[in-house]
Amino acid sequence: MKSQTRVVVIGGGIAGCSTLYHLAQEGWSDVVLVERDELTSGTTWHSAAQVTNFGMNQTMVGLKSHSIALYKKLRDDPDYPVGYHHGDGGIRLANTEAQMQGYRHFASMARGMGVTFEVIDAAECARRHPLISTENLLGGLWDGEDGDIDPAQLCQALAFHARKAGAEVYRQTAVTGLTQHKDDTWTVHTEKGDIDCDVVVNACGYRVNEVGAMMGVQHPVASMEHQYFVTEDIPAIVDAGHRMPLLRCPISDYYSRQEKNGLLVGFYEQDCKTWGMDGISPDFSNDLCPDDLDRVMDVLEGAFERMPVLAEVGIKRVVNGPITYTIDGAPLVGPIPGKRNAFCIIGLRAGLGEGGGHGWLLAQQIVHGEACYDTWCLDPRRFTGHANVELTSLKAIEDYQNEFRFHFPHEHRPAGRPAKTTPLTPVLAAEGAEFTVVNGWERVDYIKPARDFHPSLGFGFDEAFDVIGQEVRNVAGNVGLCEVNGFNRIEITGADRHAFLDRMVCGALPRRTGRVGLTYLLNRHGMVKAEATIANLPAGDRGPERVWYGSAAASEFHDMDWLRLHLRDGEDVSLRSLTNDQTILVLAGPKARAVLSACARGDWSAAAFPWLSVRECFVGFAPATVMAVSFSGELAYEIHVPNASLYAAYIALRKAGQAHGLELFGARAVESMRMEKGFLHWKADLITEFDPFETGLGRFVKFEKDDFVGKAALEQRQAAGPRRRLVSLQIAATHAPAHPGASLMVADKVVGTITSGAWGYRVGMNLAYGFVEPSFADIGSEMQLDLCGDRVGARVIAPSPFDPGMTRPRA
Repeated sequence: MKSQTRVVVIGGGIAGCSTLYHLAQEGWSDVVLVERDELTSGTTWHSAAQVTNFGMNQTMVGLKSHSIALYKKLRDDPDYPVGYHHGDGGIRLANTEAQMQGYRHFASMARGMGVTFEVIDAAECARRHPLISTENLLGGLWDGEDGDIDPAQLCQALAFHARKAGAEVYRQTAVTGLTQHKDDTWTVHTEKGDIDCDVVVNACGYRVNEVGAMMGVQHPVASMEHQYFVTEDIPAIVDAGHRMPLLRCPISDYYSRQEKNGLLVGFYEQDCKTWGMDGISPDFSNDLCPDDLDRVMDVLEGAFERMPVLAEVGIKRVVNGPITYTIDGAPLVGPIPGKRNAFCIIGLRAGLGEGGGHGWLLAQQIVHGEACYDTWCLDPRRFTGHANVELTSLKAIEDYQNEFRFHFPHEHRPAGRPAKTTPLTPVLAAEGAEFTVVNGWERVDYIKPARDFHPSLGFGFDEAFDVIGQEVRNVAGNVGLCEVNGFNRIEITGADRHAFLDRMVCGALPRRTGRVGLTYLLNRHGMVKAEATIANLPAGDRGPERVWYGSAAASEFHDMDWLRLHLRDGEDVSLRSLTNDQTILVLAGPKARAVLSACARGDWSAAAFPWLSVRECFVGFAPATVMAVSFSGELAYEIHVPNASLYAAYIALRKAGQAHGLELFGARAVESMRMEKGFLHWKADLITEFDPFETGLGRFVKFEKDDFVGKAALEQRQAAGPRRRLVSLQIAATHAPAHPGASLMVADKVVGTITSGAWGYRVGMNLAYGFVEPSFADIGSEMQLDLCGDRVGARVIAPSPFDPGMTRPRA
């Protein structure tokens, strides 16, 4: 066994084998995999191993497409062929028009990734799958590349080819400890000796937190018991002359695929059960949980109704084994928060089907720092301090019970709430707030007109449309108040703080005390990594001169890791998170200055406190830090208040606002207004797949600076020209917004993809942003949006259709 290597991958299931294989494919052959038992002895060996192209976003579709292409390649490899039934086809059923509408959207989204889905009616579902009934069925989504693969053969083939490229695999080698050294390298302690390495990867399936504990972290991963059975031979399958398509049924919570001449049928019962919450026996390997078919009888009855042949056939065997879930159901693939040179590929509830793609994206991150796709939907840092195993188990149960029911726009399911609140949460609830969730925080979505107001779920504009419009109109005509909790806030102190930040951002850095600026951070490839508001606070009784670095709530762990990674030895810079200590109250509208002046001492005139200023003060008697910045495009102030004083500040503002028509507004009103202004959203419009010039942020790049992270790569990219450009669009529809991922078409060619969409109430337009081919980026360019299966017009317009001269925030 090696005593030194570049990477140690811990875990010999699909996650570990795929990572090892793809590291070797990326040219890193000095890598090893260690497995406590035999390869595939965890969850992998009993997987139903379905392989579909279906994903909830384009990154997921892309990694699944990679998995399918890889598995076909391995199937056809003469040295180590893999049993893979590719192209049997698969149907996701639907019995509501809203589900069918969703399938049309997913078909539009997949088209942009080169994947073709068909939306078919009930009769066509039955024609393609003759074993099903069309009772209570509207139709379904057809994936022609659906299939299943042999789990053990797949993992052994990946290991075989990794070894062939120089990697090594050590079976029966349990890891007993992990030690990280001052230079951020690791020692992996095993029963057979130590291995020193640069990078360690946790790919440990349901034992993820046993290894996590060795490095002092806990991952939000929980396991669920999952049962399926395999039937005896079914004459209709024997006589069919072709393999039966796969079936996934949200109506009755089951799936099926052909297994030899019978069916494999799996269940997602409502009376489901977590597993391993109090520890896992060290002897649990190549093992199963006790059968419990009584638990799935309600689901089985629905399966009998949909597929009557099941009631006429015997059962050969029952499998009940653990599968892993995260808080949102998507895996954790990427850097481990707060650790250097440590990665994970865990929580793969559909590991066999998509594991080839997960290992591919992780290997790229390890070798190159980023993957070819923006991987935020998989990033372990998308969950922060609220992410414990207890909360994860509640969400796992909820996801399990809704396995084939996708999330609708603005749907927020109840499990695990409220995870993060402020002193205002119950106050705002009493005011009628409907809450959305941002990084676990309960944030006001809008104020309900009545207690029993519950908009329907779907892809069109819902019953809250006019409610949100009224909130926007009051902000534009009077003044509104909105709580923005969870905003990422890092306090940066030390003599070298400005020099440090100057090399982190690609543009001009505000240095003058009392001033604020918007900046962008790039990765080493010159792509957009982060967006930050930089505020220079004065010295006073609240602290020395310091910088506040502010960014999106979801970026809390992501941005802190990025900044810490670039600190230099001996540099006088300290970073301290204030994210969970303070909350923002946004005061916006033409009467905002009058309200602030009525409850905070000082001169708040435009001359004394102009746009992009910051000042410490008191709102009433609550200490506050006020910034003259605006995400709405109106005269606005961000009022940052310690949580202990938040209620006091709120009362003072509400009282001062009574004379000026102050009303509350929420996140959906903010979304509308920011799109009217051309303002971008991190991880919607600002992603690592594009550089600042492609994203329309060229004015924020200052090449005359000596250096900044990503400068050399960005210069090369600029010389090569853009691959895509982000544009503002007016959509010729009044019934529905454009949804992220939807395809923009010219004839039958995809020329772009939507990133954001919302109605602009102040301009009376259906607005969207999208990345399009450069030849279609000019103002006035016409194309069509595939809006849930309907082709509607889309025209490129100038950014910021509302107040393009930015006169209102400066008023």
